[in-house]
Amino acid sequence: MFKVDVHTHILPPSWPDLDVRFGCSGFPSFEAQPDGTKNMIVNCKCFRTFQPNSWDPAVRLEDCDRDGVTVQVLSTVPIMFSYWAEPVHALELSKLLNDHIAATVAEHPARFVGLATLPMQAPDLAVGELERAVKELGLAGVEIGTHVNAWNLNEPALFPVFEAAAELGAAVFVHPWDMMGKDDMRRYWLPWLVGMPAESSRAICSMIFGGVLERLPDLRVNFAHGGGAFPATIGRIEHGFVMRPDLVAIDNDVNPRAYLGRFWMDSIVHDPAMLRYIVDLAGEDFITMGSDYPFPLGELVPGKLIESMEDFTPERKAKLLGENALRWLNIDRRRFAA
Repeated sequence: MFKVDVHTHILPPSWPDLDVRFGCSGFPSFEAQPDGTKNMIVNCKCFRTFQPNSWDPAVRLEDCDRDGVTVQVLSTVPIMFSYWAEPVHALELSKLLNDHIAATVAEHPARFVGLATLPMQAPDLAVGELERAVKELGLAGVEIGTHVNAWNLNEPALFPVFEAAAELGAAVFVHPWDMMGKDDMRRYWLPWLVGMPAESSRAICSMIFGGVLERLPDLRVNFAHGGGAFPATIGRIEHGFVMRPDLVAIDNDVNPRAYLGRFWMDSIVHDPAMLRYIVDLAGEDFITMGSDYPFPLGELVPGKLIESMEDFTPERKAKLLGENALRWLNIDRRRFAA
């Protein structure tokens, strides 16, 4: 089937020493290893080892062909957001990443779609870079974090970015990062196992209760990792809205359940029962295939879970594997008819 993987990450093959360029510390750098991998170094510590499929399009396409993936949607690795940095530095970093993704898409337009990153800590700069990314670079949208430092996504300062995305027709992909509580749960990989799902729910609730989705009905937002904890806790969220509107419904008096089917979620849930549940909850038109390629916490064979669902019709599988992604991205399938 036609398969679009909406959740894949890419890095440039080379990267300047931004600590030296900007005269401050904290930016990721890379150290090449004898086995062909690269270590990402952050604050003098190895954050992660990356394989060549993180930056080499040829390797990525070999993997795509092996797994039957027609199109990958490319976005940066969230640690590269650098929302903590000085705005002018974050803008320069964003431009480097966005130029690289645009160039990669231009080389393989029938196989890749690109999402930009933005200096969200400076919304005016973010809007300008969003416009450049869409109008000049031809990227389909943006990837943003589940929060921006101390701002949740309902922060009024961020609304102009979402407003610009809606006006430009840019898709928005919300990815967890800088997980809440990470300093209090250092063992057992809990920031990734517990914090990530909480981050996605935090973002969805913020955009609903803050009125972002209500005020911008044309905004097309997709939340990573199956919407995190949100689908499993929608009953509690709705109950809180009903029982304590004085605390919950202060900026938007629309029931949060009404927004199911107003945004997309990717399919990275690793469990048939959960996949069936989120499809039933949000509707079969609002789940998109994602893998988190090339990282091990994602789905190692993109689309395998969807394809394994014996009770899903071929028509439903086709929607989840590719058709829904095209609607979220607002891209005609004929672009990929190579």
